[in-house]
This record gives sequence, structure tokens and C-alpha cells, in this order.
Amino acid sequence: MKKVFLFSGLVFCLAACNGPKNSGGQADVLNFVDPYIGSAAHGHVFVGASVPFGAVQVGPTNITQGWDWCSGYNYSDSVVRGFSQLHLSGTGIGDLGDILMMPYTGKIRTNTGTQQNPTSGYSAHYSHSNETVAPGYYAVQLRENKIDVALTASERVAFHEYTFPVSDDSARVIIDLEQGIGWDARVKTSLKRLNDSTLVGYRFSKGWANDQQVWFAVRSSKPITNWALYDSLVFKSGDSLTSQRTKGVISFGKDVGKVAFKIGISPISSENALANIQAEIPDWNFDAAKNRAQDLWRTALSKIQIETPDTAQKRVFYTAMYHSMIDPALFNDHDGSYRGTDKKVYDKASFQNYTVFSLWDTYRALNPLYTIIEPNRVNDFVNSMLAIYQQQGKLPVWHLMGNETNCMVGYSAAPVIADAIVKGFDGFDKHLALEAMIKTANTDEFGLKFLKELGYIPADKENESVSKALEYAVDDGSIALAAKHLNRQDVYDTFSKRAQYYKRYFDSTTGFMRGVMADGKFRTPFNPFQSVHRENDYTEGNAWQYIWLVPQDVHGLIGLFGGDEGFVTKLDSLFVVKGDLGAQASPDISGLIGMYAQGNEPEHHVPYLYGFAGQGWKTAEKVHEIATKFFTDKPDGICGNDDCGEMSGWYVLSSLGFYQVNPSNGVFVFGTPFFDKATVNVGNNKTFVVTALDRSDKNIYIQSVKLNGRAYTKSFITYKDIMNGGTLEFTMGGTPNKSFGAASADRPMDQ
Repeated sequence: MKKVFLFSGLVFCLAACNGPKNSGGQADVLNFVDPYIGSAAHGHVFVGASVPFGAVQVGPTNITQGWDWCSGYNYSDSVVRGFSQLHLSGTGIGDLGDILMMPYTGKIRTNTGTQQNPTSGYSAHYSHSNETVAPGYYAVQLRENKIDVALTASERVAFHEYTFPVSDDSARVIIDLEQGIGWDARVKTSLKRLNDSTLVGYRFSKGWANDQQVWFAVRSSKPITNWALYDSLVFKSGDSLTSQRTKGVISFGKDVGKVAFKIGISPISSENALANIQAEIPDWNFDAAKNRAQDLWRTALSKIQIETPDTAQKRVFYTAMYHSMIDPALFNDHDGSYRGTDKKVYDKASFQNYTVFSLWDTYRALNPLYTIIEPNRVNDFVNSMLAIYQQQGKLPVWHLMGNETNCMVGYSAAPVIADAIVKGFDGFDKHLALEAMIKTANTDEFGLKFLKELGYIPADKENESVSKALEYAVDDGSIALAAKHLNRQDVYDTFSKRAQYYKRYFDSTTGFMRGVMADGKFRTPFNPFQSVHRENDYTEGNAWQYIWLVPQDVHGLIGLFGGDEGFVTKLDSLFVVKGDLGAQASPDISGLIGMYAQGNEPEHHVPYLYGFAGQGWKTAEKVHEIATKFFTDKPDGICGNDDCGEMSGWYVLSSLGFYQVNPSNGVFVFGTPFFDKATVNVGNNKTFVVTALDRSDKNIYIQSVKLNGRAYTKSFITYKDIMNGGTLEFTMGGTPNKSFGAASADRPMDQ
């Protein structure tokens, strides 16, 4: 594996150094993106072709071999069973994989085959040496039959191009509606030949998304004259079939050469899928479609221009940027119409509707990052969430393809929406937004009934009670900030109080957040290291990891430890203490430094807490260690599930030298910049430039700061200052300047 990794890195180094230049003479940013990063081990990232935030993610789908195939692809694999139009990226649960297509030759085969013997079905071997991965483009040669496959995409259309070799066997393409990924199980599938160039159908399935409905249309560049339908393995006569396991096989005969397919998808109808094809890729120019997709990625990735002599670091950064823009995914047609959570059709909506909201993950780093580099999408994200609220009666928790999965804990849409309100976004109804947050916070589900009545959630009444309550307190603190911004003192008072409920769980004798029983006593026995996946007081973590989940009131948390000294001592211990998590611990607890877990989201803000106690130089040490140890340019270069870009978002934001600890107050706490210079396009023809004088792998400590040429003593910067444009200048050194940011007035604010 090491040899493969080194070869991959060499290829990308050569591409970066010698590849095409942009109009300014700089290397093309696409040369620094390696989609293999995070495709091995537990990264679970999507590998294939898409456009930024597109509805389509078309790419290879392996035969699932376990948890690390949640995206449908793992770098360790060498068998492909087809090319599906929809994939998730970085999730810890598998789904989608809809509308799988696979070219092959020889006799008709409608079974998949096996990992050991793929050609017993229509699957095939491949190797990375015959595979090309890039933003907006994927290509591979199938080993046994030497078929070349190339893929690209628009927002709602996948474009496949297959080149068959000269062969005595028949060239065939199967469309398999039975197959999905992971938890996905087909419920009802349909396929129909409209004419000799067009197929239409739908696939309804049940999995992580309880009722996924996707309609599609397939256009072929060559006539579909030899057409056969199957119910799994059983031939069915006619031009159409509706069953659980519908499959269609197109046979082109000999010497077909090159054949292309455009697959449009829609949440509403096949007619709309056809309209999406006509609107987005009306012709058969594959290269033009590929160039458009790559231009969209080029524009998106160029929103931050970095300067560093370290090419590997550029690959890590721009690949993280790339991964941060795969989801959320569009969930509408080209004309704006979409199907809501209530399964009703909403025609030509006034906003772009999105899905794949991994909010428990992304509210921490990725959504604050979007407010800087994707401000034009923020209103659409919020409007999508508000539409979901109106359709299902509460804000989304983890929304997938028009379905509420209720995955993870908290009502994590609240921090995202509150952040948009506090930062001044005005493309949505703010009063409806506040209403939605209040109503969602006042349901009786998932322990909220106990929280409202008792001020805490009894551990013997509700699993994961500590994590749920701490997340609710974060969410409630966000609601309070939004209410304050909207001059709703009554709401502010209520939710400010609820945001303090975290204190009920703090045990001053042990220094941990502990489960509280119905009788008011802490649960015993207590082991701060133990983690039992989804059956204890903590969600994907242990007591060591959940002490710190108070980003809405860090100074209050410091007070529970008796002040700065006690707080810092405990925080120092987190990064060195060792212990047994237990046999039943979640695999998400990864990327460990002591008990700090970078591979899971609840601790992403933790290294930045030192600044609240006036010791930001320790933040620099920890952030530098995390970034260099757990983010590399190798296929296993992400230390845990990327979770729809959150892990990558942490890296992108942290690389600029700051991080928003409170997810809704617009205060970015300093850490350590990773690059000599970063230029951020913040919109409105403005740029925010971050420079780091004398920065090196040893010079990681901030010595002094200037903002727009003036001395700046604070250890944080506000969103307003960033979006106004200007220059933030760090002077770096090899030893800590312990006085920088130490004064109380210079420390980060909670509100």
C-alpha cells in the first residue's frame, strides 16, 4: 500500500507542478485535488463525478463489504458492480446507490456476481492504475473486457460514455434498479422504453431514508433496439416492467464502439427528469459537459487561494475544500420544483431546495465556513430547512432525500439558522425562523419533555441523556442569540436559562459531565473512559470527550472548574490521558490524542478553548498536531468519517488561523495559520487576506497580529471584520508569546 500511496502522491505532484496554468499564471487549482484522499479506511468519501452541491453524484459502486463502503466505494477494493447516479459522502450510514448502470460483454447476466468471482455476474475488476479521479470527472477501464468508462455530470444529469473494444461478443449495458448501498432496500421499481433512444422509470426504496422516491430518464446516443426486461433473474416480455427488482438489458451487438448515456434524475417525475436533461445537457458533447463541470469546481475551489511551498499541503487543503462542497445536495428540478417531506409537489419554488443535511456534524465548522465562502447559498439552505419545518412540524435533524431520519441528537438546525440571523443574512423570513426554532425546541421527543419539566433528562429514562442535554443547551443558546438579535427579550430570557442546564450534569467531585438519574443522583458506577455505542449516557463518546460540549458558555464552564487554572489543567489532561474505551465503543471515536477524538465531531472546537482561558498558544500546539497527524494526502488521509464535509471543513477553517467556537455568535478564535498567505473571496468584490510572517513547521506560535495594518491584541476576530475585507497579518515564532491574548479584554466572547 505504501508504494501505491507514494506513486499517487508523485502523480499529483507532477500534475501540480507541470499542469495547466490559469490566466494569472498560477497552477490550475484542480491539479491539487486528489479525490482518493479519504477513500480508504474510515473516511467514507464519495469518489466519482459531480458539480458543487449538485443533485447527482455519479460514480463507481463496489460490492459492499462492510461499514467502510458507506459511500459505495473504498480504495482497498478492486471490483466494481456498476456506476450509480447517487452517492453519499463521508457518512457513517450507507444509502443511495440508485439507478446502477454497468457495461459488459458476452452472454446476458442480470446477477451482480461476487467479490471472489465478479464475472459470474456483470461485475468486473479494475485497478487504480487504470482509473482517473478528478473534480467533475471519473474514468476507468474494466479489466476483463477492456471497456473504457468515463463519467461527468451537471447539477441533475449524469453523463456516461462507454467505449467497447472490437469483440466477437455482444456489447451490453444493464440498468439495475434492485441494487442500492448499505441499508438501502428497494420497495418498488419501474422501467419503460419510450422509444429507441429513451427509457424512463422510478425507484422507490426504504433504508436510512425511510421513503426515498427518485424518478429518472435515460437517453442513449445509439438506438435501443435490442431490449430485454427482467424481474431479478426472470425474463419478462414487453417494453415496461414494474416490480421490486426491475432490471433492463440493452444489447448493441458487435463493434458498437463508443456509446453515451445521459441520466436525468428528479424528485417528482420522469417527465421532469427528461426536462432536466434538455435544460442542462441537451447535446452529446461529453468534453463540453466535463469542461463545464470542472469550470464550476475551479470557480468554487478558487474562493480561497493559498500560498505555500508545500505541494502535499496544497493537496490536503484543496481536497478538503472539494469535499466540503459535495453536500448539501440540490433536491429539486431545473425549474425549481421539488417534492417536500410531506410528499406534496411544490412547483417552481422561489429558492433552491437542498437535502443531505448532516446537521449534528456540520453545524460546528462547515456551516460557519459556508457563511464566509458560500454566502449566496446560505439563504437557500435556511429556506430549505424552513420549508421542511412547515412540512413536518419541526426543523430537520438529519434530512435525506425528502425524509427525516432523526439521526443523531439535538436539533442542530437551530445553530445554523441562528448563525445566519446573527450574521445578518436576510433572504428568508426571520420571524418564521424563530418560530421554527422555538417550536422544535418545545416538542416532547427524545427527552425534551423531561428537560422542560425537570431541567434535566433522567439517565434511567432516556439513552444518551448527557449528550442530548448538552446538545440541547448548545441549540438553546443559539436560539437565545437569534432572539436577542430580533429584539425578543422574552424568548431570549427563556432560552438563555435553558442554555445553562448543562450545569446540572457537572460533577465537581470528578470534574465530568455525568448521567443524572430520576432520583437526582449521579449514575453509578462511573467510568469516564467507558463508551457503549448508543446504550449509555454519551453519543459516540465518553465522559472525557463530553466535558467540553459547552461552546455557548465557555466562560461558564471555566467557572465550574474554579477558574482558568483548574480548567486548563483538566484540558491539558484530555490530550495525554489513556484509558480503555471498551469493546462496545463506537468506531467513530477515532483520531485520538489522549482522549481527544478528532475523528468525531463533538470535540472539533475543543483545541480552541485554551484561548478563553488566556492560553491560546496551547491551541496553536494542539491544532498544529491535529492537522499534521490526521490530515494527509494519502488515501487514508482523513482520520474518521468526513460526514458530508465536516471533517474537511474543520481543516479548511482552521488552516486560515481561526475557528468559530460558538456556532452562532460570529466570533472566530485564533489558532495557528497553516499557510504563508491565504486570500479569501468574501463576495461583493472584496477579499480577506491572511498572511503569516515567518511561519514554518516550528514557528507555529502567534507573536503579534495586525488587522488592516494596525496592531491587534485580541485573540479572535469577528465575522463582520472578515466580510468587510482587508488583511489579517500574523507574525509567527518558535516559542509562545504567552502574553498575547492573555488579558481578559482580549479573550474570546461567548456572545
